[in-house]
Amino acid sequence: MLRYALAGALLCLLTLHSTSSSAAGDLWVEYPGGSGPGAGKHIVLVSGDEEYRSEEGLPQLGKILSQRHGFRCTVLFAIDPATGEINPDVNDNIPGLEALDNADLMVIATRFRNLPDDQMSHIASYVESGRPMIGMRTATHAFNIPADAKFARYGWQSKDWDGGFGRQVLGETWISHHGHHKVESTRGVVAPGMENHPVVRGCDDIWGPTDVYGVRMPLPGDAQPLVLGQVLTGMRPTDEPVGGEQNKRVEPVAWSKTFETDSGKSARVFTTTMGAATDLESEGLRRLIVNAAYWCLGMEAQIPARANVDLVGEYHPSEYGFKGFRRGVKPADHAL
Repeated sequence: MLRYALAGALLCLLTLHSTSSSAAGDLWVEYPGGSGPGAGKHIVLVSGDEEYRSEEGLPQLGKILSQRHGFRCTVLFAIDPATGEINPDVNDNIPGLEALDNADLMVIATRFRNLPDDQMSHIASYVESGRPMIGMRTATHAFNIPADAKFARYGWQSKDWDGGFGRQVLGETWISHHGHHKVESTRGVVAPGMENHPVVRGCDDIWGPTDVYGVRMPLPGDAQPLVLGQVLTGMRPTDEPVGGEQNKRVEPVAWSKTFETDSGKSARVFTTTMGAATDLESEGLRRLIVNAAYWCLGMEAQIPARANVDLVGEYHPSEYGFKGFRRGVKPADHAL
């Protein structure tokens, strides 16, 4: 009888553990690794912005990296703790950041997050580990953390760490809209002399309906502009460039750099100020970011002449804008 009682108790514990793990896993989505150059590598993609629909774009990017290239991908979201639904207006909760503890690459597309210390600690540990990073669009102003908080220096207006995570790690913080927001779209043009850089290989059609961001030049450290943002007169890829000063002072929209940690480690970093969910309808932009993942991981020799970035499943991203996210969506809705 004691044996049966012990067995029953063990079964209950295992059931509770299974239920708990399943419930936790419902707060993010996993795409398995497979055959391909990325086999054995783990990429964590962190979404959470109120405007540019990273909660839609990063699942598609994760699917491409997983299904076309073999990387195991984990996509994290801003979650409403009361419902378990994706809600990018909740700026203080991104469950699952502990996945960064064993990640090989972090892709981040957050905006003005103020995460609690227990979540922020995983990001800070990753950054200080010297592992590579990709920042997309609003990641230049990824965090808005009070000056008296533990991780205040990561905030976009940090004075102690000039410009915070954006400027110090990615190469720039929030500056301005260089193009006219929602009126003038962006054509990406490979920077002169960078035509043979592995990140831009096969990227001959980069376009996005988001506008060009302003940046300070020169970019810090060894940052190297790879793609320049040509401001267009309208919201179609066939529109002509605008005249005047906007295109005389051409701003970079993608660059590479290294980040030196406090302990002396060096990480490869790629940043693009493009990257809204609607921007990812551009094959050229998808290829640029996939190539960047290879480069960040030191796998540039394996970047093909034209990487496969075909969409996985249906992809009809929402227009960018505040309060425009799809209600009632849970991470599991993005499963393969």
